[in-house]
Amino acid sequence: MQERIFWNVTGGRVLGPAPFFVVGIVNATPDSFYDGGRHDAPEAAVAHGLRLLAEGAMVLDVGGESTRPGAEAVDAEQEMARVLPVIQGLAGHICGSQDLAAGPSAAISVDTFKARVAAAALDAGAAVVNDISACRFEPELLDVLGQYRPGYVLMHSLGRPGTMQQAPRYDNVVHDIIAFFEERLRALTAAGLPEDNIVIDPGIGFGKTLEHNLTILRHIEAFGVLGLPLYVGLSNKSMFQHLLGLPVQERTGATQAAVAVLASRGVRIHRVHDVARTVQTLTVAEALRGPQRKPRPPEVPPRD
Repeated sequence: MQERIFWNVTGGRVLGPAPFFVVGIVNATPDSFYDGGRHDAPEAAVAHGLRLLAEGAMVLDVGGESTRPGAEAVDAEQEMARVLPVIQGLAGHICGSQDLAAGPSAAISVDTFKARVAAAALDAGAAVVNDISACRFEPELLDVLGQYRPGYVLMHSLGRPGTMQQAPRYDNVVHDIIAFFEERLRALTAAGLPEDNIVIDPGIGFGKTLEHNLTILRHIEAFGVLGLPLYVGLSNKSMFQHLLGLPVQERTGATQAAVAVLASRGVRIHRVHDVARTVQTLTVAEALRGPQRKPRPPEVPPRD
């Protein structure tokens, strides 16, 4: 029997069961590192999202503020103006095509750390909040999560995008991030968000050097001690430039190789730009993995 995962989202709905979830990136921004400006008109972003659904995306992650290192901040009004028309347009297509008796076949995620934006997006049809801040930038987001009980991506970052890459340091990057998740999980559940709604993302590239990123990925199984699904976004990121010297548009092969390795190590949710190739990669990886074996206990690297 092969492992299948579920994810509870807004309204008591459940995504899955599925062997993996592919999260398709829908950037409604002019300055994202990979495709900034390509889909910043709502109609173009909706059309792009529908293509990603057709290619096999289970979740569409809509973002209206770039979180690349050094990105400039965007206020809530501008962010809502970018994402709400896209979410509303996608929700109309998704809700009209789903068999509600069989459960949701797809969901919309909003990539934001702002409480007002998250609440408006959930009202507009989003079912997941993907938050780089873990509710630290705007603690009011905890109230929104407790009220709506959406799916939630709990991500680790070291500071804000504008400054997070300025000499990031850890005592032990894996231990430090696990401790961070444990503390934030207590805050989230105390606010009323069920643990079954939460997935964890170690935040590749968010306040990490290349060696930090590689250490996290080499020891990705260690995060299994938390008992929550692993969500990883490394699609076309700068770690591939540092590792291989590749410009952004030439990182597809490296991304797919990393996705395949991470899938073999228990990562079940993958946030990517290229959904079609990722679905192919994960389908092959799942077939080669074969029937589920008794899992080994997570191996946590020793403290320095």
